[in-house]
Amino acid sequence: MYAQSEPMSCSATRREMEQTRMGRAVLIIEDEVTLARNLSTYLQRLEYDVRIAGSGLEGLAEIDRFRPEVVLLDYNLPGIDGLETLVRIRKADPQVQVVMMTGHGNVELAVSAMKAGAVDYLTKPLALSELKLLLEKLLSQSRLVGALDYYTQREAQDSGVDKIIGESAPMRELRRRIRMVLESETRLADAEAPAVLISGETGTGKELVARALHFDGLRRDQPFMELNCGALPAQLIEAELFGYEKGAFTGAQARKSGLIETAEGGTVFLDEIGEAEPSTQVKLLKLLEEKRVRRLGGLREQRVNVRIISATHRSLESMVDAGKFRSDLFFRLRIVDIRVPPLRERDSDVLLLARHFLQAHGARYRKPGLRFAPDAEAALLKHSWPGNVRELRNMMEQVVLMTTGDVISQRELSFVESRAADAPTVRPGADNLNLEKLERNAITRALELASDNVTQAARLLGITRDALRYRLEKLDLRARGATGDDGE
Repeated sequence: MYAQSEPMSCSATRREMEQTRMGRAVLIIEDEVTLARNLSTYLQRLEYDVRIAGSGLEGLAEIDRFRPEVVLLDYNLPGIDGLETLVRIRKADPQVQVVMMTGHGNVELAVSAMKAGAVDYLTKPLALSELKLLLEKLLSQSRLVGALDYYTQREAQDSGVDKIIGESAPMRELRRRIRMVLESETRLADAEAPAVLISGETGTGKELVARALHFDGLRRDQPFMELNCGALPAQLIEAELFGYEKGAFTGAQARKSGLIETAEGGTVFLDEIGEAEPSTQVKLLKLLEEKRVRRLGGLREQRVNVRIISATHRSLESMVDAGKFRSDLFFRLRIVDIRVPPLRERDSDVLLLARHFLQAHGARYRKPGLRFAPDAEAALLKHSWPGNVRELRNMMEQVVLMTTGDVISQRELSFVESRAADAPTVRPGADNLNLEKLERNAITRALELASDNVTQAARLLGITRDALRYRLEKLDLRARGATGDDGE
């Protein structure tokens, strides 16, 4: 599984880079001609693009044409005053930053300007050095916000159910299940979306499922925050998730909000949740049950509205049985259970994905038109892909890097041959090592022990009930004597 995206051309890359670079356009709305000209001359020397308007109405017309990043707005203007002009500017362009200039310098006017949407105010006579520092600060913030908006939008464009590649039966079922969850959420009577547990082997694309649930759901316009629970020590994970107060532990020199707070209204994705320490599990359970969070070292709890999506490549059911994972947390995390199939169960998708990655990496390395020879396609289909889609993607990049022609032959897929050479040779009389036969025998034996109860048989096999149902269909097996899915 992989998010489907078109290869990026050089011109598209330049356009995207230009979108991330904010300009240095400043509009001065000032009726004192001498002051306006002096400000314009000073700012032009600092390489700002400057225009002048002598009244509020002229300034509003100039905003539509000029699209400035910052407006220096005088309070005393002919016609409509500065506050009224400010209100209309905010309606016309909510993103522009307005600095009010006034000769009065009273607190009441400053408060009114800030309430109306001004980001700051300056008192006349203006100190040019102060103006220079303020503009640099405002434009720096604009660049940061603009870049964040750009990358957030691009992330949303590259995520979603329709971006997940795969036409095999397991992938069609996966997309159907995701859409069912999304459609059900639109009918919720409250804002508390159910927790989702995504299971699957390493490299299958669990994160892409989490992103599809977020960016195709009702929370798409809110933050998507992710944390790998196996990448940090327990204390650091709790600090990242829940935040901390100043002095909560050695090195906590200032208060910090956690990912839970930062994702308010959005989604928190907890990858490798099976690696979470017991203390973290307790706090996560409290969060899921009470929807409240308290920073480390803090005394006050605050209510939060976040959706929790977790993922694991381990069997949490087995960990619960072994006492390594809390059963109550497991059931709270698994309100909805989604399994991502490994690549070996998606035979018809291997070539589809390989061609997609070949095209994408070919565009990146400026090697367009690459294609596989028939013997190469046969080798790709024979490979077991233990690293799943991630292995396939990375190996296709290696192929693109090393190839000198347009047609990829089996000889250039040396990694497939070396993996096959490392595999044990199946000798005559070793039919008992046939994977399909082993799987069929194990499922049949589990059903016999469970008296054809699918749920109990799945528990014996260490897989989910949905996974067992899929294997029953794949192997054309039925629970003999069962009157229902669970033999009840």
